Amino acid sequence: MNGIVFVKESGGIVRSIAGEDHISGFVAYIADAQLPAGFTTADRIKEIGTIESAEALGIVSTSENWLVKVLHYHISKAFSINPNASIFLGLFTTPVTTYDFTELKTVQNYAEGRIRQAAIYAPDKEFAAGDITAIKAVCTTLESEHMPLSVLYAATIANVTGIETIAATGQKRVSLVVGQDGSDLGSQLYEASAAGEDPKKSVTEVGLALGAVSLAAVNESIGWIEKFPAGINTPALCDGTLIKEMDQATLTTLDGKRVLFLRKHGGIAGSYFNDSHNLDLATYDEAYIENVRTMDKATRGMRTYLLPKLSSPLTVDTATGLLDSLTVSNLELIAKKALEDMEKSAELSGYSCEIDNTTNVLETGEVVFVVKKVDIGVARNFKVKISNVTNI
Repeated sequence: MNGIVFVKESGGIVRSIAGEDHISGFVAYIADAQLPAGFTTADRIKEIGTIESAEALGIVSTSENWLVKVLHYHISKAFSINPNASIFLGLFTTPVTTYDFTELKTVQNYAEGRIRQAAIYAPDKEFAAGDITAIKAVCTTLESEHMPLSVLYAATIANVTGIETIAATGQKRVSLVVGQDGSDLGSQLYEASAAGEDPKKSVTEVGLALGAVSLAAVNESIGWIEKFPAGINTPALCDGTLIKEMDQATLTTLDGKRVLFLRKHGGIAGSYFNDSHNLDLATYDEAYIENVRTMDKATRGMRTYLLPKLSSPLTVDTATGLLDSLTVSNLELIAKKALEDMEKSAELSGYSCEIDNTTNVLETGEVVFVVKKVDIGVARNFKVKISNVTNI
């Protein structure tokens, strides 16, 4: 019978949510001849807000190109855990010899510095410790240009447990993702990665990790079991080794290398990230992703509030040559605003912000703020003491 049928579809609207903590980047390397239809060598970066918007650019699960399939996998994983993510996706030509990862800066510049966390996926690159050093250098430059971010890195690793300890001073902005799906689509992609080649190209779960970090409040660990279930039935390492086939001592050693993978916990279903490590030393103040993101949000916010006052006139106490008390109070209130907002959002336990008013501003033109913040803690371990007694 004649009629009109309406098919309601979704995915055409990029969601807008408050703040910019969810804004992410994804850098991947692909041969120019294999670029999806929505990309060209002159147009390599796109902002996407749904898996459908990625598919409209030619990133589809049915592609004949293995890497395009994997990109679809990672992007769909990111949006599955955080439907409100916003991702600046940059597809760059695979380097012939040296990876310097400066493409990360290209994408951050394109996003006008708004990216808070980014993934780098380089399956044609066999992992080397020098990769972390190179990424760290790019991150240091971005931080100096007031565009800081955290990076999740994934490359091909033939023997995950055999990698050297790569944690080192100053590598707080880089995390190495070595976890992978061991039974479903991620595993299938891994097995199909490089027919006849050894090693196979690692797929990893870098997209899932990016989605988790973008979903997390800046103070939250992606290892939080209640909030960040991974949805992976059989966790594995990116060399194909199943986690369930590894003994606890080996897993503990691997965790001590400060890499990210998926694990199971006895007594609860599902799989979860082992922690929120970055590759700084474990004893350092910003040894976890949430430490870095919290500091970045504080400094970005304070800069935003203070910038309008840069080069403004400052009233001086004529008796001392120092800033007068009203000027000091006003500037402190402005600088505190970002920290106050974070405290209200339970992203900080507390803070203090004062001006060190011991410098003659007429001579130096410099106002020195002394800021201290107390982070929100993370319950990484519980210790329960239990015993039998005759009475309570």
